[in-house]
Amino acid sequence: MNAAAHQGARIGPNAVLQLMAVLDRAEGRIVRDRVLAGLRLPAPDSGMIPEAEAIAAHRAVRAALPDRADGLLVAAGEATADYILRHRIPAPAKLVIRLLPGALGARLLARAIERHAWTFAGSGRFRVAGFAPLTFELVHNPLVTQGKTCLWHAAVFRRLFAALVWRGCRVEEVACAGLGAGHCRFLILPQ
Repeated sequence: MNAAAHQGARIGPNAVLQLMAVLDRAEGRIVRDRVLAGLRLPAPDSGMIPEAEAIAAHRAVRAALPDRADGLLVAAGEATADYILRHRIPAPAKLVIRLLPGALGARLLARAIERHAWTFAGSGRFRVAGFAPLTFELVHNPLVTQGKTCLWHAAVFRRLFAALVWRGCRVEEVACAGLGAGHCRFLILPQ
């Protein structure tokens, strides 16, 4: 997808805010400021931000810290999921999902993610592609990086499902636009 396609698209601020917090903890504020220099960083109370800002932040981390970027992006994805669990999923909904048998809880959580995909898919298109196994597809994923898998997304999904449905679940990205596939495809698998 070219830069013009991202113009006007918006994405949730946690795609950047949680990455900033992870950089502060893991590398220190001085490194974070150097890595993200020149980027418009969102304030903690930001609403949706331009997708291009999130793309630039994720790419800046990959470019500036190539040997540590994978771990930092995984940690940022986990922190994003933790934020969602604390602030975006109501306590009664979490309780219902946890009380349901795994397959039903997974279906309910997957549909909720699908309804709110605009917050992380930006100009991309997200869908639940199947339930046996649970499969997510993201077409035109704005946060994809050429030659890399989508660790941030996989970490968000893994943390959400581990917290609410299958404690030891794993997420496998079986197709990735960053590696030449037409879309990103994630399997969410109970352990």
